[in-house]
Amino acid sequence: MQNYFHRQIQLWGEQTQRSLQSKSVAIVGSGGLGSSLGFALGSSGIGKIHMIDFDDVSLHNIHRQIAFKTGDVGKNKALLNARLIEERCPFVKAIAHDCNFEEWCAKEIPVDLIIDATDNLPTRGAINRHAKAKNLPWVYGSVEAFHGQVCFFEESSFEDAFKITDKTPAGIAAPIVMHIASLQANLALRYLAGLSVKKDFLYYLFFNDEGELVTQKFNLPK
Repeated sequence: MQNYFHRQIQLWGEQTQRSLQSKSVAIVGSGGLGSSLGFALGSSGIGKIHMIDFDDVSLHNIHRQIAFKTGDVGKNKALLNARLIEERCPFVKAIAHDCNFEEWCAKEIPVDLIIDATDNLPTRGAINRHAKAKNLPWVYGSVEAFHGQVCFFEESSFEDAFKITDKTPAGIAAPIVMHIASLQANLALRYLAGLSVKKDFLYYLFFNDEGELVTQKFNLPK
């Protein structure tokens, strides 16, 4: 383990690295954000990672969903992600759940953190309600076109900050998906490692018409 996690142990010490073995997270969605989160967190040493998704890989997914290749079309996304996580890191147990979020909730599986990797507002509302009922924090992330949003929810409520609709996302550039997932993964890993995290604080990132990356920050109501 010391050799595999050498650079992380340099960052925060062996005791913190070993503490991650007792942590468990649920990643809701195994597509664009979920694939990148699986790569980032799946090699970090978290003890258990639950990948949740009922969807199968389609050809149009692959350009932005980095866990998949063309030969994976028709296969379940959660199963593929879980297999890849364990292939890349022997110290992590990845469990695939071929079901929707509500069905996963019914399993009553204890986790330390939920990470949103979905692509629709109603499911994020369901994540928020489940997290509140279980007194769990969760990390929100969304992408559309060349912009995205990230927030670590603890006391604030997603449903107080966002209007829940069935709006379908517009087109998406692949790099912004990886960028937002990276920010989510950093927040999650800092929290699980016991480092400070800015909570209930929305980060909004976008490229303006001149191609400049702009980051805005907003306090959310509690």
